[in-house]
Amino acid sequence: QVQLVESGGGSVQAGGSLRLSCAANGYSYSSHSIVGWFRQAPGKEREGVAAIYPGDGRSYRADSVRGRFTISRDNAKNTVYLQMNRLKPEDTAMYYCAAGETYYGSTSLRPDVYNYWGQGTQVTVSS
Repeated sequence: QVQLVESGGGSVQAGGSLRLSCAANGYSYSSHSIVGWFRQAPGKEREGVAAIYPGDGRSYRADSVRGRFTISRDNAKNTVYLQMNRLKPEDTAMYYCAAGETYYGSTSLRPDVYNYWGQGTQVTVSS
């Protein structure tokens, strides 16, 4: 049974940093497995933030976070990280980790690509 467990959320002032972790328990990566981070603020649609292919490290980020957020992985720990720097109040949301499979990196930030989802971790950025 696949279980994705997020951690690392919290409250921070604008300009601060947080690192989110996603432990993928029971998930065996294939060559086209992908792990992504999504976020959803109240009243808004779920938004793809960043994604990574654990196999070769290819990564993708949304324009809204490029230059501030970095996604990485530690395959030995089956864990994917999202380092978030220079946080802004508009980054406030519930952040979700997800796992799926896709050959096409261009689809990596689409929620429908992903089969497994974590419970989410809250990130709150105050001004």
